[in-house]
Amino acid sequence: GLGVLPRPMAALGAYRCIECNGEATELYRDYQRGVLRISICKSCQKPVDKYIEYDPVIILINAVLCKAQAYRHILFNTKINIHGKLCIFCLLCEAYIRWLQLQDSSQNTDPDDLIRYAKEWDFYRMFGIASLEQTSFFIGIFITLWWMTPEMLKKKSDFILLLKALLLSTYGKLLLIPAVIWEHDYTPLCLAFIKVFVLISNSQAIRVTLNLNRILPWVAIFFGLILENGVVCLFQKMGWDV
Repeated sequence: GLGVLPRPMAALGAYRCIECNGEATELYRDYQRGVLRISICKSCQKPVDKYIEYDPVIILINAVLCKAQAYRHILFNTKINIHGKLCIFCLLCEAYIRWLQLQDSSQNTDPDDLIRYAKEWDFYRMFGIASLEQTSFFIGIFITLWWMTPEMLKKKSDFILLLKALLLSTYGKLLLIPAVIWEHDYTPLCLAFIKVFVLISNSQAIRVTLNLNRILPWVAIFFGLILENGVVCLFQKMGWDV
């Protein structure tokens, strides 16, 4: 069924065709009495958004497969506002993994309250470091894209949309928790695969949001990683475990 549908009518450019990224004023037309007709894109002559008929689970699977159509549906044709909460939760997951690895490296089993409070502070420190690293990664991406394609980031709304897309595309970090719960000898390999998956998702989010080719998003991500690793090196020189 059509499930939860967006508003049927909107201003010009409020929606996007998931196939060609063309602008659309409506996703479907309601003819009353339960008769709905999906709008056809004037540019590519395909349905503007076929996903409005799909179950959310199918949409999620397509997003996991990094299909551009699924990303356009989520970013342009729905009203999802969980990017902030998702970002915090992903950072908590990453901080927990780092904190757990830090505890594994220290064999101190003293139950003293002072030790327990120190371990709790370590978790907050790991959360702060993860936040700074992700912020520097995003800053590197924004600077690179603004320098290479300034016409794509002219307005504040363009920056906000790209930030929202990047935050949503970090959902792969949620896989960090099950990777640790089902701990095996190949857990480090799993963590590396999760990192790669998140970077691929970031690349697809940038490509879909700014309608770029496949190369420019990876160039931006490369410079974002350079800035992020620079922050890591700074922390290491300060003597912090990251």
